[in-house]
Amino acid sequence: MNLFNIISKIGEINTSSLFNLPNTEPFNTEGKTLKSSGVSALKGQSSVTAITDVLNFALKLEFLESAYYNQGVSSGVILAADLAIFQQIKKHEAAHVAFLQSTISALGGTPIASPNFDFTAGGAFNPFTVYGDFLALSQAFEDTGVRAYKGQAGNLITNNTVLTAALQIHSVEARHASMVRRLRNKNGMDSTAKGWITGNSRGTLPSATQAIYNGDENTTQGGVNVTTLTNVGTAAIQEAFDEPLTDVQVAAIVQPFIV
Repeated sequence: MNLFNIISKIGEINTSSLFNLPNTEPFNTEGKTLKSSGVSALKGQSSVTAITDVLNFALKLEFLESAYYNQGVSSGVILAADLAIFQQIKKHEAAHVAFLQSTISALGGTPIASPNFDFTAGGAFNPFTVYGDFLALSQAFEDTGVRAYKGQAGNLITNNTVLTAALQIHSVEARHASMVRRLRNKNGMDSTAKGWITGNSRGTLPSATQAIYNGDENTTQGGVNVTTLTNVGTAAIQEAFDEPLTDVQVAAIVQPFIV
């Protein structure tokens, strides 16, 4: 899908650089707003308020991730071998925040202010002093983001412009999640971790993260139990589909980190 017919550059997010580091190309952050013709079309929709509500919901998640990587990159906790990856993810999240803020404003809405965050969740984690904790929360946040964006796609379906943008961000979040999961494997924190979720397994993440993975063991898609269509094993079928999370589920997952 070509968003550039309606949206001026979102800030060319080079997601492929996550897998080909270090990235020495400058990060393009110019022009993260809707073109005037796109704004006019959007404002003609009766569901603009509902759409800006969804975008503010997404903005809260992006604020959380952006703040997390800002603190993580500056904390010194990240291993030197992995630092370039998180520097790039930090840029991605900043671009997502800027784009969502600009789009909400262009639609006549008011972007929410960033909440204050406690990434220790009241002392349960030490992400900026213990690298294992940093990676664990990074995986939890990214896996949540992927399912959260999918959960809101139906609420944006009346507007192709915004839906396309949201799905582009969704795909970037998925790449982040895959990379972080592989880093946890590489660094000996979860020897079974793949680049994707298997069933409802949280792997070696703390039990408090289980809500992020509940429901991903589903094998029924479009009303059809996929296990009846193929000889592929159940685990592979579960891995082939990410399940959505509702806004209520996402709010419960992130609430311990908001103060």
